[in-house]
Amino acid sequence: MNILILGSGGREHTFAWKIAQSNKLNKLFIAPGNAGTASLGDNLSISVNDFKAIKGAVLENEIGMVIVGPEDPLVNGIHDYFLNDPEIAHIPVIGPQQQAAQLEGSKEFAKAFMSRHNIPTAAYQSFTKDSLEEGYAFLETLSPPYVLKADGLAAGKGVLILDDLNEAKNELKAMLEDAKFGAASATVVIEEFLDGIELSCFVLTDGKDYKVLPTAKDYKRIGEGDTGLNTGGMGAISPVPFADESFMKKVRDQIVIPTVKGLQKEALPYKGFIFIGLINVDGAPKVIEYNVRMGDPETEVVLPRLKNDMISLMLAVSNGKLAEVELDIDERTATTVMAVSGGYPEAYKKGYTIEGIEETNGAVIFHAGTRFEDDKVVTNGGRVLAVTSFGVNHKEALASSYENLARINFKEMYYRKDIGFDL
Repeated sequence: MNILILGSGGREHTFAWKIAQSNKLNKLFIAPGNAGTASLGDNLSISVNDFKAIKGAVLENEIGMVIVGPEDPLVNGIHDYFLNDPEIAHIPVIGPQQQAAQLEGSKEFAKAFMSRHNIPTAAYQSFTKDSLEEGYAFLETLSPPYVLKADGLAAGKGVLILDDLNEAKNELKAMLEDAKFGAASATVVIEEFLDGIELSCFVLTDGKDYKVLPTAKDYKRIGEGDTGLNTGGMGAISPVPFADESFMKKVRDQIVIPTVKGLQKEALPYKGFIFIGLINVDGAPKVIEYNVRMGDPETEVVLPRLKNDMISLMLAVSNGKLAEVELDIDERTATTVMAVSGGYPEAYKKGYTIEGIEETNGAVIFHAGTRFEDDKVVTNGGRVLAVTSFGVNHKEALASSYENLARINFKEMYYRKDIGFDL
């Protein structure tokens, strides 16, 4: 069959790499894709939110399935757009419908959903500019650090963790009254700070049944030792050493099952991936956030460990037959380290030539922010490449990732040299 993947990052290159291995694939299309996906299929110069152009490409290229990478088109209702158009309603879309996508589109919606279904999470309250004074008062009841979250999508930048009460009040005002994150911070969720170690749990569901994919841990801060500004992710490891069977049983019983059942009870149709951001608080898992798609760079370590045929798996999701599938997981550890542009996550330059990718050996190089220019691969984003390796443990796998990173070069290239330091 012909398949269309929507997106342009490392997550989408990983999906393309995995799908290209299937003997069920006829032709692969990626919109808009990057320099890495171009070697696996046809890149289409279409925005992920241009639903009309996507429909045109689907009909023109006889697409049999659409896999949605990023959250934006899901929150904007691409699945509903397909269902409501008789010409394309029969084509499966992997990703939830718009109402269910509010689990990521609105922090307030997600917290209320968790509350209704007794899913463990941090205590919280929500505020708008009309309740700014109540927000100040709520902050005064909490102990530092203070956690402020923009309700809507803010490209991963809408969460602030602050140690000073006055700074927290000033930031709350900036978010609500000065629209620091635009419409995304018209409502702000303030929640208690949870102290523990974070991990990512990925669930695949067909709306009735579910499968828990390999766990992963990503590293968000730009600086070593988890310091500095938050990024989209500087590296990841799978599996997570402390997520043993007894911990994962708690995750399944207290979080995964109530989430999937909650979606059913509330008639929120869901066919696709649920990312559950967890924190281990003294052995008790709690939910930090939901995402309605795979994480990035966690996808670059989770999918390579999945031995199943990807198209068969996606067909089982779309046909409601996920219960019939057994996951086949590679026992080895996978690690990925992200090479980023100098200045990221703040201002950075694009268009630098990338050298040395063909010199790498024993690693898979996933493109995150690249494009072709005059037959050369050049930088085209803050996060540029993810270098994924396998090993018997995370130290061995990381040694391979770092060895291969040393062979790659572009101007102002930076990467963290301490991924896995806390394990």
